[in-house]
Amino acid sequence: MKQQTLNLKDIHLPEPVSWWPPAPGWWLLLVLLVLLFVVFVIVRKIHAGRQLKRDIRAEFESIKQHYRETQNKLALARALSVLLRRASITYYPQQNIAGLTGEDWLAFLDATGAGKNAGGHRFQSDTGKVLLSAPYLPDDKTPDFDPQTLMALCESWLLASHKKSGGKPS
Repeated sequence: MKQQTLNLKDIHLPEPVSWWPPAPGWWLLLVLLVLLFVVFVIVRKIHAGRQLKRDIRAEFESIKQHYRETQNKLALARALSVLLRRASITYYPQQNIAGLTGEDWLAFLDATGAGKNAGGHRFQSDTGKVLLSAPYLPDDKTPDFDPQTLMALCESWLLASHKKSGGKPS
């Protein structure tokens, strides 16, 4: 009797699983990570903008409180002048704010104040012009101005909505 041999072939293993294209779960994870990153960046930017407003408001309130305690008009005008300059440099970093002086500085403040100046007063009025001379007056000389009007004018500019941009103010 003859042994019969079967015509069988060897076992063939399937091709190894490729890493590309990834499974749908990996695509979803990638999209989720990108979305989380975008949301994080947006929330951080919003928080930074609000933090700036809070810092400016806190410093302004500190200046007002110091004026209430001392009734020193010269110190008030000096402090408001410095705060306006610092805030404008922060709000408009691409412009040469530090180089503006005199009427150009007051015109810039009026142009960027978003029309919300207190009681119709503008920086180019007599009240606003105190900001030009007060920082340079001697300590024994007191300028003549209404401190409440100046504080309201500065507050309306400081707390107005400013867009950080490199373009010209509207």
